[in-house]
Amino acid sequence: MKTLLAGLQSLGRALMLPIAVLPIAGLLLRLGQPDLLGIPFMGAAGQAIFDHLGLLFALGVATGFARDGNGAACLAGVTCFLVTTEAGKTLLVVPPSELSGFTGPAVDLATAAWKAKVMARLDVPIGILSGLVGGLFYNRFSAMKLPEYLAFFGGRRFVPIVSGLAGLVLAAIIGFAFQGISAGIDAISLAATGAGATGVFMFGLLNRLLLVTGLHHLLNNIAWFVVGDYHGTTGDLRRFFAGDPTAGSFMAGFFPVMMFGLPAACLAMYHAARPERRKAVGGMLFSLALTSMLTGVTEPIEFSFMFLAPVLFGIHAVLTGLSMAVMDVLGVKMGFGFSAGLFDYVLNFGKATRPLLLLPVGAVYFALYYGLFRFFIARLDLQTPGREPLTETPVAAAPVAAGGRGRAFTDALGGADNLASVGACTTRLRLVVRDQALVDDAALKALGARGMIRPSATALQVVLGPVADIVAVEIRDAMDAGVAEPVAAVVVPAAVEEAPASTLTLAPALTTALGGTDNIADSTQHHGRLRVTVRDGARVDAAALDALGVHGVARPAPGVLHLLGDEAVLGRLVSA
Repeated sequence: MKTLLAGLQSLGRALMLPIAVLPIAGLLLRLGQPDLLGIPFMGAAGQAIFDHLGLLFALGVATGFARDGNGAACLAGVTCFLVTTEAGKTLLVVPPSELSGFTGPAVDLATAAWKAKVMARLDVPIGILSGLVGGLFYNRFSAMKLPEYLAFFGGRRFVPIVSGLAGLVLAAIIGFAFQGISAGIDAISLAATGAGATGVFMFGLLNRLLLVTGLHHLLNNIAWFVVGDYHGTTGDLRRFFAGDPTAGSFMAGFFPVMMFGLPAACLAMYHAARPERRKAVGGMLFSLALTSMLTGVTEPIEFSFMFLAPVLFGIHAVLTGLSMAVMDVLGVKMGFGFSAGLFDYVLNFGKATRPLLLLPVGAVYFALYYGLFRFFIARLDLQTPGREPLTETPVAAAPVAAGGRGRAFTDALGGADNLASVGACTTRLRLVVRDQALVDDAALKALGARGMIRPSATALQVVLGPVADIVAVEIRDAMDAGVAEPVAAVVVPAAVEEAPASTLTLAPALTTALGGTDNIADSTQHHGRLRVTVRDGARVDAAALDALGVHGVARPAPGVLHLLGDEAVLGRLVSA
């Protein structure tokens, strides 16, 4: 089960890379329309992205799943996608009714058009499967060794070859089973669109409840790219931009929540904060509210109360579902290229149905969120920002040297040796760490983290907001740079230290292994480790530490050692 969950989370992360191109696609498509700038070549440029989403998913998912994002994985994903779609078309049987009235060369044209149209219904699912093949096959076969006379085709060159063969298998499955697959998609579409307000309520509710795991992206992809059919275009999002008047039900309900509800929640949390703490949290909450209202990026707000006050998150999830249902009942159809913020609302106003109804619904949602949050925070004494005990006071982002943010995050995450994988989605770092005990949560909060999620023993997600992908690049750059010049240390107030900073009394044998009393600056004990700061790392005897039962030594920063081991072993190494 843990392996399945980790795989689904990896897929959710990988899906965000191709989805990231949708804002520019929506922008170009809308600006090119007659009701805006009326520039046909801009509209065609945006439409090209929507028409080739399957190919983009094959590229993006392959990149996300390949262990080092190598281009060979992307080539393999594209190869698999092209083989699957083109070979699969040859196996499709065109219904006679589709060719009635055509003669001569027109029959061939009609046949090709029909096959292209029906295959386009599956382009995103095929793209995702092809990306999985490309990424996973790269991880499995990129080191493949072949006999010397075939050596040229070994290693990374072997990956697109074997992915092409996998594409043939997929083409056969899709070609021969297309009727059943098509019927299944139709059934899902009819169930989703036919469920009306109840269906979109459940979609909105699950969308928020799955947020903590990151699996909401999988749900979104089904609704936005698969459900429904409008002249061969599938998915609520794509159908909306294609001009389907019935599309937008799975997007409209997010606008009242993101533009009005969550900003009101921020205002409620600000007013509920202790008077002496309002100034400290006010700037943060205002920034989060403005981000949500303008762009529809909400995770930084949600993670500010998700774990501190789960009851509020439950209320938020239910209200999101209700918003989806209310907008559907009112017949409001709205869409977005990125998220349900003011920018997308204004840009797509001309394509929406009854968009002005957002204003009264939004006003009601502002009052609902503000009233419910204020009531439950006060009634249940919930520890929202500005109300936590002083020992849990959120800390402001600590200053680091110019260009040193990646190094600071790397150190806070336990050092480069502790990071097995570094990735990001829209608002959070998605990491695989070797030892969670080496991760310094307080230091991450000092660097601006809104929250940490640990889905498994090695998986770690750090919620940062829209800068997450940039920070991930900076972390990878810092890891590639190795032991670069130290940057300014993250200053974490003593109120959030994991353990007292007073130096321990270490056993004589451990003191000797660490280079003597004069070499030890300070030491603290934590769960599963001892944290020691030494003046000269060269004087530390690694062999002696190993003989004492220390399982491993991590060096997240110069002069800082984390001695890992069982609690019983560590207990013997501390004299008092």
